[in-house]
Amino acid sequence: METSDVNRIKVIWNQRNIPVIYRKGKGFPLLLRLPYKEGNRSWLKNQRRNEPSWISEKKYWEIPKAWFNDTVDRCLDRFGSIYIIQPYRIMEKCSPACWNAQGHECQCSCQGANHGSGINGGWFVVSETFAVKWEANELACRLLIAE
Repeated sequence: METSDVNRIKVIWNQRNIPVIYRKGKGFPLLLRLPYKEGNRSWLKNQRRNEPSWISEKKYWEIPKAWFNDTVDRCLDRFGSIYIIQPYRIMEKCSPACWNAQGHECQCSCQGANHGSGINGGWFVVSETFAVKWEANELACRLLIAE
């Protein structure tokens, strides 16, 4: 990943006006930064069994990965927008699974540009399955804005 991309992601992660959710990958909790608002903890818990964890020294919430889609949707409703920082693989090709996806989790090379669009964006589908070799994960950042 280029230094300018890393710096841009750091700036987005450290700003305080727009929520940012960081999906590190399998086996890791979600990291979430919210603009300060009274009642953030109870809003985030949303009557679920698990409690969100506030990491005070780093000023973010840790929440279960299973909360991802719901948290993104609820942030869009409450704040109007959210940044999603997530891993993607450079050589993973965009496919019908991405175009027809439900929810917000995307890790293919389109970095979310075609995600859930229902259209293939001019791609030619060769087959439903094929093998590719890919590099290590990179980070992608996208901004979702409520319509």
